[in-house]
Amino acid sequence: MISLTDKPANYSAICDQIMKMDPKIRFVGIINNKGRLVEGGMKEGVPTLSSPKEDEMIFMELLLRIKMRQEFDAQLGKVKFALALREKILEMSFQIDNHVLFVVSEPDEGLTLPKKISQIISGYV
Repeated sequence: MISLTDKPANYSAICDQIMKMDPKIRFVGIINNKGRLVEGGMKEGVPTLSSPKEDEMIFMELLLRIKMRQEFDAQLGKVKFALALREKILEMSFQIDNHVLFVVSEPDEGLTLPKKISQIISGYV
């Protein structure tokens, strides 16, 4: 598992590499444990589907889901990544220590992106 607290320069590298891996990726960001975006953002030229206030709510809801899932880590193992396939987007979240890598792509991408992103993350260990 990556320790981003030990390697803060990796935030940018991880976000950049993931953003470039597929043209259908809309957003890549690192969210801290307070629900704040600390690195990354929307791809240039791509229209946002939510307001900045809605983004804050999305990040907080994401953290709540992650904390709820952690309640079962001892019994089921740690979550590698989580997906939410919506009508307009595919949301992916990956826990990295006490941070969350949040990636949003077009919904027709399918489910190959999470595994590719996991490989990128493991390269920063």
